[in-house]
Amino acid sequence: MRVPGVGGPRQVLGAALAALEAEGLAIVAASPIIASAPLGPSRRRYANGAAVVTSEAEPPVVLSVLQRIERSFGRKRRGARWRARPLDLDIVLWSGGAWLGADLTIPHPPFRERSFVLGPAAAIAPAWRDPATGLSLRQLHARLTRPRPLPR
Repeated sequence: MRVPGVGGPRQVLGAALAALEAEGLAIVAASPIIASAPLGPSRRRYANGAAVVTSEAEPPVVLSVLQRIERSFGRKRRGARWRARPLDLDIVLWSGGAWLGADLTIPHPPFRERSFVLGPAAAIAPAWRDPATGLSLRQLHARLTRPRPLPR
């Protein structure tokens, strides 16, 4: 989805990184951008990436910043759950381990099943461990993407 004045999905991700820094979040590392198939009924391809970000703020405060950035790119949080959106920012992992709140669960619940999350994340933080499984991002990605024999 193109964002007026910004461009297509790859440009949106670059602009989102700049917006994170403008909000006071320090970008430690950013992954290469990958293309992925959609989840749900959408037919278009998506651009995905990951970033390691530092902040003194607690996760709910960071989530508020992320949602403000999403809105500035035209995201509206209503309508169909899987509809196309110009930008989707998530807190997947946190150095403090797990977090459970009314509007936020860390680790992000389905991240272990999503190659478009694990691939970019493993590219920049391969040794980071999932607090629930103890597995590194590299291990989780390898388990998800390893070739499996076809059923007989």
